[in-house]
Amino acid sequence: MTSKSGFTKLSISEFEQWIANLKVAKTILYIQQHHTWNPSYISFKNDNHFELQLAMKNYHVNNNGWMDIGQHFTTFPDGSILTGRSLEQTPACIFGFNANAICIENLGNFDLGKDTMTAAHKETIVRITAALCKKFNIPVNSNKIVYHHWFNLSTGERNNGTKNNKTCPGTNFFGGNKVADCEKNFLPLVTNILGTVAPSTNVSVLKYVYVTADTLNIREEANIQSNKVKGMDAATLGAILRVYEIKNGWYKISSSTNNWVNASYTKDVKRYTINTNALNVRSGPGTNYPKVGSLSKNQEVFVIEEENNWFKISADNKWVKKEFLTIMR
Repeated sequence: MTSKSGFTKLSISEFEQWIANLKVAKTILYIQQHHTWNPSYISFKNDNHFELQLAMKNYHVNNNGWMDIGQHFTTFPDGSILTGRSLEQTPACIFGFNANAICIENLGNFDLGKDTMTAAHKETIVRITAALCKKFNIPVNSNKIVYHHWFNLSTGERNNGTKNNKTCPGTNFFGGNKVADCEKNFLPLVTNILGTVAPSTNVSVLKYVYVTADTLNIREEANIQSNKVKGMDAATLGAILRVYEIKNGWYKISSSTNNWVNASYTKDVKRYTINTNALNVRSGPGTNYPKVGSLSKNQEVFVIEEENNWFKISADNKWVKKEFLTIMR
């Protein structure tokens, strides 16, 4: 494990141990698979991981105007992994589908006739996905593990690759970029790593809350004098946290360790699923507001405000019609 330019390079075995012990406050529901397209394999020289990662960050920040590199992790042809954006931050990877997601960029161009994925790279992509599923209790299915190709570039609507879509993660990514390809060729490999039993989702969560401060420190005990939790980034504005215990105006946000946040800087939210095939997202609570995106059936959202039978689902003024959501129990 080595670090440079703000990134850490890990082997897949190191990553599995690292992620298992990593403390993350934010609620994670989805894993995204991407390919970088450029840089591709021809740019990889076996020892220039950090240079390639830094170049991607510089492009994302200077050309795209993003706060940081877009992805949380990048995998490389030799099977190594570099960290990117903090897991406490939302990725900038799939328009309309970044909330509560982890973004994996797999270095290469995996369209037909382009890069042939190495065996080491294949193993790492499968194992990193399995490790994240295990860590965050993510079921192995095509609603939770998604390809960029399945989303309309302009609206964010999931259309499974039928209109205005990138080929990402490549038309030859584990045999293809369609939903059927994922379910036939990729997901079974992830399941094999995890074993026959899917990750448990039966965790006693009292409720979910939304962070209302720019940053919210996580402390070892339920009081302001307590030390900040070492090795754990502060939660950020808009992050959704799980609450497992309530004590003296503080919330315990981990089921296994003493990680506490001040409840004063949070707001209760409820978890819903979309119950219609495509749901317009608007910039305000009414059909007179411009459409700014679209959500797909069974996609999960957290509602932070209600007004005139409309739900606000994001800090940046994204609203949906209440009747097309079903609360999750």
